[in-house]
Amino acid sequence: MAHHNSRAWFLTGWLPHFGRDLAKLALVGLLIQGSPFAAQAQAPRSPTPAPVKGPVRVETFAKGLEHPWGLAFLPDGGMLVTERPGRLRRVERDGRLSGPLAGVPKVFARGQGGLLDVTLSPEFKQDRFVYISYAEPGEGGAGTAVARGRLGEGGLEETRVIWRQEPKVSGSNHWGSRIVFRPDGTLFVTLGERFDYAERAQDLSVTLGKIIRINPDGSAPRDNPFAGRYGARPEIWSYGHRNVQAATLHPETGELWTVEHGARGGDELNRVAPGKNYGWPVISYGVHYSGRKIGEGTAKPGMEQPVYYWDPVIAPSGMVFYTGKAFPDWKGSVLIGSLNPGLLVRLVVKDGKVAKEERYLGDLRERIRDVRQAAEGSLYLLTDAGNGRILRITPANRR
Repeated sequence: MAHHNSRAWFLTGWLPHFGRDLAKLALVGLLIQGSPFAAQAQAPRSPTPAPVKGPVRVETFAKGLEHPWGLAFLPDGGMLVTERPGRLRRVERDGRLSGPLAGVPKVFARGQGGLLDVTLSPEFKQDRFVYISYAEPGEGGAGTAVARGRLGEGGLEETRVIWRQEPKVSGSNHWGSRIVFRPDGTLFVTLGERFDYAERAQDLSVTLGKIIRINPDGSAPRDNPFAGRYGARPEIWSYGHRNVQAATLHPETGELWTVEHGARGGDELNRVAPGKNYGWPVISYGVHYSGRKIGEGTAKPGMEQPVYYWDPVIAPSGMVFYTGKAFPDWKGSVLIGSLNPGLLVRLVVKDGKVAKEERYLGDLRERIRDVRQAAEGSLYLLTDAGNGRILRITPANRR
């Protein structure tokens, strides 16, 4: 004999026919309320504000770079800049470019691959170490790798690979990869799932579609969330990522914040916590480029919701929390580079949530690849083009 749900029967069984529709609606509400999805509210969506003329002055600081990707400030006022085809250059204080520096490993310069991010050791004045991420060719195809070398007169010396993404696979897209040092001296590296291998983002035995935390020598810290777990890579910090090309630390909390590429829709701003699953490709706010649905929807128990998402996308690359004095109204804001439509995006963040979004530099029609804040508070942006530039952003009223 079939057992009736007594709650449902009470709502519908005794009512006259004309009242049953209303009761059924109430029943649906009760069922949804009791479902595991009820506790997961939808993330807030960007209202896609139109670009405005910001309080900024834009200057070309350097030009003639081929698809520049990453930028790091040197203590003497110069910079290091990467070019995706595989060149690392020094930029002098007046914007002059050096020739290609020696000591850069061979890169897989196809599609989105090549020489990617660059950052300095927190102890650079003592150890002179420069860290670079890049697409490394090898057996099976290619994968993201991290190398470090000492900066000498002619380039990097004693360069060695400290970490490699495994496995290497075919294809030329979705490498990540930003390098972010923590105050404890460990470093985060963001990693793409290599496009055709999205399902591996959920697989803890590989490092596709992950964010990792490693020591400066490439080893895994013992307090990482998956250290000691059978079948899991000990360097993994978080998983379920698609392709993270923007990452920075919150200046007050020290948390890692990222902005991640979605597919057609679904770029995400995330606060990345250790051991958490960010859902790709099971949940997403976008769809496949073909228009097909991605995974199971926008939410699932055990998978994190973004702080904020974009649909249509901004194609994010490079970000900072602004802490300078040059733009006092921007203090505490997140500044993000946009490759498409090509913008500088500012998010006003209050209590861990996005309170406002503004967009600038739409008139430049440039792909913004990286965003960095100089010590005095000005901003430096990289434009991703065959004749790429370093742009210097200062207040419009500064002479």
